[in-house]
Amino acid sequence: MQTPQSLPLLPKYLREDEVTKECRDLLPSLPSEKGWVAAHLHQYQGFWHTTRQLAGVLSCQKHFQAKDTDILLVTNPKSGTTWLKAISFALVNRARYPDLGQHPLLTNNPHVLVPFLELDFYMNENVFPDLNSLASPRLFSTHLPYVSLPESVKNSNCKLVYLCRNPKDTFVSLWHFTNKLRSVSKATNPIEESFDKFCKGVSLYGPFWDHVLEYWKESLEKQERVLFLKFEEMKEQPISLVKRLADFIGCPFSAEEEAKGAVEAVLRLCSFENLSNLEVNKIGKLPSGEETNAFFRRGEVGDWINHLTSEMAQQLDSVTQQKFNGSGLK
Repeated sequence: MQTPQSLPLLPKYLREDEVTKECRDLLPSLPSEKGWVAAHLHQYQGFWHTTRQLAGVLSCQKHFQAKDTDILLVTNPKSGTTWLKAISFALVNRARYPDLGQHPLLTNNPHVLVPFLELDFYMNENVFPDLNSLASPRLFSTHLPYVSLPESVKNSNCKLVYLCRNPKDTFVSLWHFTNKLRSVSKATNPIEESFDKFCKGVSLYGPFWDHVLEYWKESLEKQERVLFLKFEEMKEQPISLVKRLADFIGCPFSAEEEAKGAVEAVLRLCSFENLSNLEVNKIGKLPSGEETNAFFRRGEVGDWINHLTSEMAQQLDSVTQQKFNGSGLK
């Protein structure tokens, strides 16, 4: 018989035993559901988190101090996060890394170069990095819903870039991704079971629609602070959308750069085809234990048609229409 000491050590993202006292004390008061990857999801401020994520959310809310020059990349999970990180890192650091043949994105996973606030910095109780030493502008990412952002973010003039994606493709990508993460210890989740949870809003950082709508409304009210982008539009009009992103985050392309093809060069560097074929994104793991290749599956628009029945697609469309009704968002 295997003893606890002899059992394989789970990767960090699956562990629920190393969380802060604040998190442990809060858990009994929160609604809980069976998780997609980790054992449990807990509802906090209206959104669902794994135990480990929740510990990071609470610590981030308490300790992160935003600066007016910060840039936060915000996404619902599996909405194009990796792509947005790569492009934004390349844009912000154009002057620092002019030689794209020696670029950090060729040897580092985008999630290492642009860390998640709540998942990478604030997991260990009372052990937080000195983020003040980072060069300005500081570039971070987060999956946090707007309601759960630290007050310092809401009260600052930092920029928020939000990327959303069609919920059908988001769901399919999330289902594949979570099953990939489960494979180290558990059987896969049936698509019907995961679909039912997603439609009910019980998914990582879900409900999906509430997450999107919060940032959509903020982008309408605070256009100078919140840029709302759509994954599908970035695929259709990559040059214009990347130029718009560069303008918004304060590093616009000069006429000379555009003439020399700098916009296209950034897009080639950050393309799915290029990033997914790099050794760093095919082999190895992130510090939290996820295999880097889990973040590169297809990166396409419309892949949902290969996985959802017509009834499932109609149900998801109906939920989306109901949730977004009157918001102006399509």
